[in-house]
Amino acid sequence: MKLYDLRTEYRVNPIGIGRIHPRFSWKMESKQADTVQKSCRIQVRTGEKMVWDHREESETSVLIPYAGTELEPETRYHVTVEVTDNHGNTASETMTFETGIFRPEEFQAKMITHDFPEEETACPVFYRTFPLKGAVKQARLYSTAWGVYEAYLNGARIGDERMAPGWTSYHHRLQYQIHDVTELLRNGCGNVSQNKNPEQDRLDTQNEVPKQAALEMIVGNGWYKGIFGFMLQSSLYGSRTGAFAELHLLYEDGSREVICTDEAWKVRTGEIRYSEIYMGETIDTDQPEIREGHVSVAEFDKSILTAQENEPVRITERIPAKELIVTPKGEKLVDFGQNLTGAAEIRVHGKKGQKIVIRHAEVLDKDGNFYPDTLRQAKSIDTYICSGEEQTFLPHFTFHGFRYLCVEGLDELSTDQFTACVMHSDMEKTGTFFCSNPKVNQLQSNISWGQRGNFLDIPTDCPQRDERLGWTGDAQIFSWTAAFHRNTALFFSKWMRDVAAESSLEKGVPHVVPDILGQYSSSAWSDVAVIVPWVVYQIYGDKGILEESWKCMHEWVDYIRSQCGENGLWQSGFQYGDWLALDKEESADRTGATDKYFIANAYYLYVTDLVKRTAEALGLGEAAKVYQELYDNTLEAFRQEYYTNTGRIVSETQTGAVLSLYFDLAREKDRERILQTLRTNIENHKNHLATGFVGTPYLCHALSENGAHDLAAALFMKEDYPSWLYAVNKGATTIWERWNSILPDGSFDVSGMNSLNHYAYGSIGDWMYRKVAGVSQLEPGYKRFRVQPMFVKGIEEAGIEFESVYGKIVSQWSCRDGKIRVHVEVPANTSAEIWLPEKDGAIKAGSGIHEYEYETETSLAFERFSMDSTLGEILAEPLAVEMFNQMAPGMLENPMLAMAHQMTMAELCAQAAEAKPLYEAVIGALNQQEIADANAKSKKCNKMVRALPLAAAAK
Repeated sequence: MKLYDLRTEYRVNPIGIGRIHPRFSWKMESKQADTVQKSCRIQVRTGEKMVWDHREESETSVLIPYAGTELEPETRYHVTVEVTDNHGNTASETMTFETGIFRPEEFQAKMITHDFPEEETACPVFYRTFPLKGAVKQARLYSTAWGVYEAYLNGARIGDERMAPGWTSYHHRLQYQIHDVTELLRNGCGNVSQNKNPEQDRLDTQNEVPKQAALEMIVGNGWYKGIFGFMLQSSLYGSRTGAFAELHLLYEDGSREVICTDEAWKVRTGEIRYSEIYMGETIDTDQPEIREGHVSVAEFDKSILTAQENEPVRITERIPAKELIVTPKGEKLVDFGQNLTGAAEIRVHGKKGQKIVIRHAEVLDKDGNFYPDTLRQAKSIDTYICSGEEQTFLPHFTFHGFRYLCVEGLDELSTDQFTACVMHSDMEKTGTFFCSNPKVNQLQSNISWGQRGNFLDIPTDCPQRDERLGWTGDAQIFSWTAAFHRNTALFFSKWMRDVAAESSLEKGVPHVVPDILGQYSSSAWSDVAVIVPWVVYQIYGDKGILEESWKCMHEWVDYIRSQCGENGLWQSGFQYGDWLALDKEESADRTGATDKYFIANAYYLYVTDLVKRTAEALGLGEAAKVYQELYDNTLEAFRQEYYTNTGRIVSETQTGAVLSLYFDLAREKDRERILQTLRTNIENHKNHLATGFVGTPYLCHALSENGAHDLAAALFMKEDYPSWLYAVNKGATTIWERWNSILPDGSFDVSGMNSLNHYAYGSIGDWMYRKVAGVSQLEPGYKRFRVQPMFVKGIEEAGIEFESVYGKIVSQWSCRDGKIRVHVEVPANTSAEIWLPEKDGAIKAGSGIHEYEYETETSLAFERFSMDSTLGEILAEPLAVEMFNQMAPGMLENPMLAMAHQMTMAELCAQAAEAKPLYEAVIGALNQQEIADANAKSKKCNKMVRALPLAAAAK
């Protein structure tokens, strides 16, 4: 047995920890089966001083809070974890963490700004040179900005973050970054030492003569001052950018020094002549005019400062250009083969003063020309002025959503000149889904890229157009899927603090966070205040986010209650409804056909139940009773308002039925009827979905969990519009905003709202992982989990690997050649319930590898005939005609039947449900005939192959 992956607050050996009670986690690995932790010991030291020595008999190995002597700021601590398992084995491992500043009011730095005129678009460069008093032993830089910034020390870039300090509710919270810059000061001029021995570095520098050092901060407008929002408004948070920095120096002689931003700093303009997130960036390296300004101190409340809370935005992948294209219009394009978020790096050796313009787009039009219209008012143009030397250009303070570049100003292009730099919050990758169907694998890739493209410090709706806002509805819809792909604990924890900061009992919860729209409180959107903390708790076992979010969670439910009428239901105010659903004829109304207040109250019940369960998890017994009573009373009022006594729903839409089933709102006696309502509605849509943002995440779940998994699988595997695989067939590499963002003829939706990188419909991923691969948590953090794969026609093999907070979970299955094979890996310190396909009962499994193989008659190969086949296609088969004549004499003689030849069998079932068994029998027989014919053909071919050597010998 061994320990691995020791973490403090989800991080490996972090510096700058701002929590006074940081939490520790570790994982166990053992070759022995059924291994669990029996006891643990945590020792925390600084130097030789023991500050905490904790022992407990417990299986807990996730997020154990420090409870020792009060931690000192800016101090390194060493942590030793020792674990004994149930087999008597003991293992230990160590890690470190370094505290930062606990009280932001103690910072000595001042927020400084410039005096450049309003019309100056160049980014200010704040700088200061200072002497070093001796050899530096340790140096830490604390820095942030009003705007987005990059910091340089002795000419070397500090850190690799992009768009720092990130986007928060700037009036309430501003993150600062912490960097270890020791090496940059020891070696000077940005020349990082190549010494592999840090102690030798220290000795080498002890006798160095004190030298000058230069600290510089370039600040772009970013979200703080830049052009942002639907109205392209600037200065949303302030009219001037600013810089804030504090460099803490510890010298080898033990003395300390602090270099702060203050009036002694200077400011000038530089090469970045213009920078806006929506519009792009201009960099002039041909001796641009440098303007000197004056620094002044701005009024600034330091109490809003908080240490970096989530993973920063970084360049996480570099994709080389795949192809160069000249369009029918003569445009010179670069294709990276993938719609992505980030920026393009170009390498050129241009003439002095040569101007190069780079435009961005997600897609080409149906004629193969550059099509930037999905960007709306966002220009996304990067412009570079060359110096005459060999250069590499990459914008600093913007990002784009693109697959294609349109290049102007270069006569000759080559693919090796262009690299797409993928940018997003650098969350650890945790989940992988794979299967035997290449189109489903592409869908999985699209879902993953949709998340990467939109989790850029906040969960945005889209990365390319004049929006890129933190829409709360999109985030909560996708939160379960997101937490499978990447570790979103820190990402969502940071964002939920902004949700809480922007919310109130009086107004409710905003539609976007950070809030720049001033619009509040719609169901499914504002419910993010409750749902996302619950998701983080369930996936990572992180009770801390429930404690931190409790006030915002219950106040959101309290707000809804305050808006209810005498009947106890929420039936007033604006609602988005089932956004972008396909079941309403008025295309201008994007809210769908499901009653908006039915949806509002369904979600009201859902989040009230989650608040009750949160209260139970936090040990708040009285609060749990209050919200249980509220739930019971509201549910009864809901049922009286929205269901008849016989089980009809006020909105017999797909979404109405789905919410009734999935949120467990319907009376038990009515569930079967509501399921049939859902089936009939789907059949009336030719076995296709018609759901929008609200119904889509739960549609397949509701079917699979209520005895209609085959229908869920059939919907999932559809390839024509509307379906998930329709976009795949149209060449999509990300998830679209609309089911028909690109029409069958290659033209585009022209509503003005047509993002090709919009992750909400990627929420189907959660069903793929929980139902197809079969893995669901039974206890928070997957301490105990279920493995229950469910087969899908057209997928003969599938599986996932998921790195939980306890270790890697694996579920793989195959069903082919008359055999079912299942492979499950259960990490140490966890247990699982394994439900094998086509077997009864659960197998209780401890840690280790579990493999099963058994015979089956099931074939998951695609079948030629299905309920999607038209009646005409079925009647073209003599066997079908024979069966209809035998089982339904006279049916085919009906003269009206000719009018139904173009209808699918599903549509016919919706018209005459009693005929469904007949249709299913005919379809089943036709598919069996197909298999028999294929087997006969195969045997004939094999016989001919075997006969070839004999024929050759006879000759």
